[in-house]
Amino acid sequence: MMKTFLLSSVLAAACLMSANANAGGPLTRCGWVSNPTPGNWYLSDSDGDWTLATQGGDDEAMGMDVIGDISAGDYEATNGNYGYACGCMKVRDDPSRMRILEVFSFKQSRLAKCTNEPNLPSPQ
Repeated sequence: MMKTFLLSSVLAAACLMSANANAGGPLTRCGWVSNPTPGNWYLSDSDGDWTLATQGGDDEAMGMDVIGDISAGDYEATNGNYGYACGCMKVRDDPSRMRILEVFSFKQSRLAKCTNEPNLPSPQ
């Protein structure tokens, strides 16, 4: 009986450690990618608003250059040369702070893709 309990405890701990090791790993997030003002970048998806970078901040997500010039694709200008687009990015995030820590890839989509997604908030 004691051996079964110990084995169960060890297996449960191993599963928990394995789940925690994968937490924060690369995942795909899709939604509105906005650059409303210089140096400020956000991703709004069905889970909320994620910060990629803030002007003057020192915690910009690694790999921001992967995003490129969103105004070269389907894009809505809202403030001179600044605005928003729709897209998916493979990222590593920190859900407790609603921050994107690293961007591995980005694929811009048509604005209609996000507009037609009922779980997304309106673009900002």
